[in-house]
Amino acid sequence: MRINQLKAGVALSYSSMILGYAIAILYTPIMLRLLGQSEYGLYNLVSSVVSYLGLLSFGFGSAYMRYYSRYKVKNENKNIAKLNGMFLIVFLVIGSVAILAGIVLVLNIGFILGGKLSVSELSSAKILMLVLIFNMALSFPASVFDSYITAHEKYIFQKILQMIKIILSPFVILPVLFMGYKSVGMVVVTTALSIIIYLANAIFCFKKLNIKFSFYQFDFILMKEISSFTFYIFLNMIIDQINWNIDKFVIGRFWGTIAVAIYGLAAQLNTYYLSLSTVLSSVFIPRVNRIVLEKNDDNELTELFTRVGRVQFIVLLLICSGLIFFGQPFINMWAGTDYKESFPIAMVLIVPVTIPLIQNLGIEIQRAKNMHQFRSIVYFFIALGNIFLSIPLCKLYGGIGSALGTAISLLIGNGLIMNLYYHKKVGLNMKYFWSQILKFVPALLPPMAIGFLMYLFVDLFSLKKFLVCGVVYIVVYSVSMWFLGMNQYEKYLIGKPITKLFLKLKLYKIAD
Repeated sequence: MRINQLKAGVALSYSSMILGYAIAILYTPIMLRLLGQSEYGLYNLVSSVVSYLGLLSFGFGSAYMRYYSRYKVKNENKNIAKLNGMFLIVFLVIGSVAILAGIVLVLNIGFILGGKLSVSELSSAKILMLVLIFNMALSFPASVFDSYITAHEKYIFQKILQMIKIILSPFVILPVLFMGYKSVGMVVVTTALSIIIYLANAIFCFKKLNIKFSFYQFDFILMKEISSFTFYIFLNMIIDQINWNIDKFVIGRFWGTIAVAIYGLAAQLNTYYLSLSTVLSSVFIPRVNRIVLEKNDDNELTELFTRVGRVQFIVLLLICSGLIFFGQPFINMWAGTDYKESFPIAMVLIVPVTIPLIQNLGIEIQRAKNMHQFRSIVYFFIALGNIFLSIPLCKLYGGIGSALGTAISLLIGNGLIMNLYYHKKVGLNMKYFWSQILKFVPALLPPMAIGFLMYLFVDLFSLKKFLVCGVVYIVVYSVSMWFLGMNQYEKYLIGKPITKLFLKLKLYKIAD
């Protein structure tokens, strides 16, 4: 049943993602035109500021899985109930602090966002900030239920709920935008949908998973241990905020909301790219914790790390290489020529981040082994370097300058330092990992050659030619990967579901 949940979780995650991308392709251009470039930039700017309140969780959410697994292995249900109660109390307090901190932000919004915003933009920003803060505050206690569902590996419920939200969002948001409520209406609707998701998770936990809470005898010793464990996760959260949100803030202060809108679209594409890898690795978090707790076998962890990394590489390189050849015409046709400068920014962000994305299961391995401290310290100094690079580069070159600061920090931190740490200290065989990744090189040559020829000789700004060439590229990439890149395990992963589908269709035909 666990294996079925895992496989179904991965399948539903990618189905949900593909559905989300398909809807985004149709929905985003309409949303951008209804909002306008300045309003979209304002939404991105305010969101980037409010996201810093997420740091108030101090990384406690990431610790839940570790301590739940510890008690589950020993069948200590009373301690699990205490853990649930403790986390709920902590997150309720954090949610209250987030509201108070948010009020301070709203009262000082003019100083925080700088002098590039008009009076009307500042007025809208206050309302946006209040609604986003309320949503953020609710998300803290709600995360306890989401973590509990993940701990039980009930991926089917989680992913179906996610798919429902993806489908509903544009159908609810677009009428609000057509009525002229703009970004304020959009965040109100998004918050309402989030509340429904939070309630659904809580009901599922109580009705199906029989979640228990114990609020007696608050375990301060355990709290101290968790705090020590999560300190470096918290440090890593600060780093992520710097790497992915500081750019919008800096651009907003020096260049205004339109520049933020251009960068924001590139960042949105980068977010889609990031989510492609986390889907697969996230379902292996419980398994990683079990391996570490029960066997702590570095060879088994290396094998799992490499297996997941190779699958992530296959998916990510299709998107990354496709964007190189088709990204500029896609953005021009999709978002409009006003956003054409988003393409180079997106590529500067996406290409370097590919290295950590195919290795993101390693983060969970570090946490399971309680060896995540080094990564956080290294990333902290890299993030500081990112700030010092991004500010002068932003002043000189705008959004592309800020993106370069982020890219350089990612290449140094992930491409070099973390790979050495994985190999020398964590116990993962990185020579084996990269030898397995490099086996894909022959499979990449045919699609890259085809893509380059299309880029040189075909007018990809024509929608018909763009679609035809896109399909050809995907087919060439897939065939090349199948025959020149994939191993037997990867072919089995893809081939088995297809074989089952054809078998079912054949049986249905016989039955008819």
